[in-house]
Amino acid sequence: MARYTASACRICRRENLKMYLKGDRCYTDKCAIERRPYPPGQHGQGRAKFSEYGVQLREKQKVKRLYGLLETQFRGYYARGAAAKGKTGENLLQLLEQRLDNVVFRLGFADTRAEARQLVRHGHFRVNDRKVNIPSFQVKRGDVVAVKDKSKSVVRIAEAVEAVDRRGVPAWLDLDKAAFKGTIKSAPAREDITMPIQEQLIVELYSK
Repeated sequence: MARYTASACRICRRENLKMYLKGDRCYTDKCAIERRPYPPGQHGQGRAKFSEYGVQLREKQKVKRLYGLLETQFRGYYARGAAAKGKTGENLLQLLEQRLDNVVFRLGFADTRAEARQLVRHGHFRVNDRKVNIPSFQVKRGDVVAVKDKSKSVVRIAEAVEAVDRRGVPAWLDLDKAAFKGTIKSAPAREDITMPIQEQLIVELYSK
């Protein structure tokens, strides 16, 4: 499967937003966007003027990269969001938030979504006492996501759980830190997504 292998810090600089793609590094003065708050490349410090289409495209690219998806995957989520009842943009964000790899990240079992995706693929988590190693698995209200007993001693998971208070856990999730498990209390609400996202721009882009 294709995946992004270049520097994650370039993504933050390209989108002019700290997206916390490098975990602990993003909270230090080594963060690239803090040191070089302009787009990467030879002409990064020039004045960039975007057309209406360019603004919409940048917003789509930002959200796609935030959740670590390829274009085909992202377009598939948009199609599902458009087919569901309610606002297409909010449906899209809800579907992205309910991915298992994102839930693992949001519960604090991993420092980044990329790390969460890898841990899920390696079979470190169970959903309702069943092993699930598919990062795109959609959780629902009432589901319990737990670290396997044998995986509780994995250093990266243990360190991430210890640092969970720094990032916090959204209101739609309930974390039992001692038991290494979390419960989905409800579907994520729009206000639970604190990143500056203008989903309407994505809807306008795909509606053309």
